Amino acid sequence: MKTAVVTGGASGIGLAVARRLRSDGIDVATVDLKPSDAEFAYTADVTDRPQVDAALSAIRDRLGPVTILVNAAGLDGFKRFANITFEDWQRVIDVNLNGVFHTIQAVLPDMVEAGWGRIVNISSSSTHSGTPYMAHYVAAKSAVNGLTKTLALEYGPSGITVNAIPPGFIDTPMLRKAAEQGFLGDIEESIARTPVRRMGRPEDIAAACAFLVSEEAGYITGQILGVNGGRNT
Repeated sequence: MKTAVVTGGASGIGLAVARRLRSDGIDVATVDLKPSDAEFAYTADVTDRPQVDAALSAIRDRLGPVTILVNAAGLDGFKRFANITFEDWQRVIDVNLNGVFHTIQAVLPDMVEAGWGRIVNISSSSTHSGTPYMAHYVAAKSAVNGLTKTLALEYGPSGITVNAIPPGFIDTPMLRKAAEQGFLGDIEESIARTPVRRMGRPEDIAAACAFLVSEEAGYITGQILGVNGGRNT
């Protein structure tokens, strides 16, 4: 039985991923600031390395070595660039990029020792062409894509694959909040611009994650796999 850790597993995409991996027979532990309905749920701030290490230690004690990691914890932010304070910038970078750094470093020893590992980072389709009012978020997620490609090269010889999924127009609480605040325009118009003519669901991202963490995906690494209904802008 393999053990997976899903950050941001209490809601949205992270919750869907955790449920899907559990249904596939994987032991799943979630790490989130918010309470989760997962059987093995741990409260921790991914920006705080001691908290991450403590959560991983507890997970290992319960479930054994961690060989699957899905980084779905995220924090958005909508401001014109000139109005972004350095504190805003740091917080968004801290969650979306530094959190990925902390969790990957925390699980890599397990994966290297096992000679097998799967890491999937949830990035953003905004990295393809940019998104107004989200400079700090897009910068962080773009860095995650670069980190993904680099780690794939470093750790491929150790049997570890590292990929990223930039979700498209996915129906999540984060997206609904952005729409309510007027930052995304009309939802129906966005759907009309998507070739498959619907919003994505968190389960669509979970299905892609389930494949990328499987044995069958062992020859796929360093890839940025868009799950976006055909819409790239």
